[in-house]
Amino acid sequence: MKFGRIAVSGAAGAILAHSLTTKQGVIKKGRTLGPDEIARLTAAGHTEVVAARLEPGDVDEDTAAARIARAASGAGTHPTAPFTGRCNLISDHSGLTVVDRDAIERLNAIDEGLTIATVPAFEKVDGAQMIATVKVITFALPEAVVAEGERIARAAGGLVRVAQFARKTAGLVLTRMPSTKPNVLDKRRGAIASRLAALGANLGPVETVAHEEGAVSAAIARLAAAGADPVIVFAASAIVDRGDVIPAALVEAGGTIIRLGMPVDPGNLMLLGRLGTIDVIGAPSCAASPKLNGFDWILERRLAGVEVDMRDVAGMGVGGLLKEIATRPQPREVAGDDMEDAEGARRAPRIAALVLAAGRSTRFGGGQNKLMAELGGEPLVRRTVQAVLASRARPVIVVTGHERERVEGAVQGLDIGTVHNPDFAAGLSASLKAGLRALPRDIDGVVVCLGDMPAVPGGLVDKLIAGLAPKEGRSIIVPVHGGKRGNPVLFAARYIAEMRDVEGDIGAKQIIGRYAEEVTEVEAGSDAIFADVDTPEALERVRRGG
Repeated sequence: MKFGRIAVSGAAGAILAHSLTTKQGVIKKGRTLGPDEIARLTAAGHTEVVAARLEPGDVDEDTAAARIARAASGAGTHPTAPFTGRCNLISDHSGLTVVDRDAIERLNAIDEGLTIATVPAFEKVDGAQMIATVKVITFALPEAVVAEGERIARAAGGLVRVAQFARKTAGLVLTRMPSTKPNVLDKRRGAIASRLAALGANLGPVETVAHEEGAVSAAIARLAAAGADPVIVFAASAIVDRGDVIPAALVEAGGTIIRLGMPVDPGNLMLLGRLGTIDVIGAPSCAASPKLNGFDWILERRLAGVEVDMRDVAGMGVGGLLKEIATRPQPREVAGDDMEDAEGARRAPRIAALVLAAGRSTRFGGGQNKLMAELGGEPLVRRTVQAVLASRARPVIVVTGHERERVEGAVQGLDIGTVHNPDFAAGLSASLKAGLRALPRDIDGVVVCLGDMPAVPGGLVDKLIAGLAPKEGRSIIVPVHGGKRGNPVLFAARYIAEMRDVEGDIGAKQIIGRYAEEVTEVEAGSDAIFADVDTPEALERVRRGG
């Protein structure tokens, strides 16, 4: 790749490194310069631009990021569509993030232009949460760099995975001494039950026995025989030695001690053992508190099926000082106006889609409803909705109007919602308002799609979603091809109130014009973004794939 100053007259095909202003608006950085951009820059008096020009053997930033992300994506994760050289990995379900630190370090050392960052190892995550991001720093990477990154990631079986919590039923042994109060036992039972429930597990049989080796040993054996896994022992007195009551009881029951004590505070006095294939965990006294402690780290890993041996416990010392430390702030996923959950964890954006299918087809002629025209053996509107459903946008809501019953029948059986616009004759804006009123309140944005554009692929909608980052000035995402903008368009949730006030038959175009600095263009890769079926001739072109 060549990077530097290039004469505007010879910049065709180069990638603009910094945004420039012309009379027709801003040409954003990252745009591949074509004849239209060259003319605009020349008219604005620009004689040179800072740009990059790819050479044979180069892999563009989005393709490189997507390839690395696919290779890095382990079980329980999926990559988003790439945007500006970035591709995120998202969790498919709740669980623990397991990262291959060594492989990640080797990948990050290949070339300074290729990076991957992850959440901390063994962080508890929910579904649809961002757990890693691949970022290509430069506009392109050599093929050799990308191929080596893929090789490292695939040899490791993926660099990041999410180990799902098993829905196990645990047993609990509570020991008591003459001085142990009933409310203390109740508190310990409740704390363990809450911890298990938060991880998708259940608290099953509970036995309260004397704090004596024989009684504890028998209780452990009974719970294990009943199928409890893990068996948790919450002692009336802290475990201080392998010869103490709880470790000795485990050995008497036929079990083995893996580790007594851990370099995590609070949680030092934890016991980890096994009875056959069943985990036996001696809870430290701090487990009666809802605050994070070392017991949580052991319980989370074992319920997620992550092995824990003596060396693993020894390695928990770095970062294990939890006592008296305020909750650590989470790095923020800035793909929306407020893209964190209640605890500040990053998550994937919640994007809805509106398919506007209420028009009268006045330009189609012959009194026909173009949305019902046959395309590939199905009504055109059904093909359009199926294309939108191929994306990650949910919910998908179809706005009906003219010939409501026919249109609803055409999309019957699809995973969508519908809303009727009785004022459909008032133009596109009326349908837009009807759809916006039907949206959930907790979404981060909405993709506005036209019902007569069946050639737009769902992958494009995902590219629009990947580009959304209002906190970075990317709150309206528009597809382009050949320097020309098309549909569908993604709007951040902050614009929904204003969109409800639009009038006429131009939809939300005025919003795009009003907030030009917030608009980001995404290359669509084809002219499908212009292929609306307004006439029979246009329908024939779509049928021919032209």
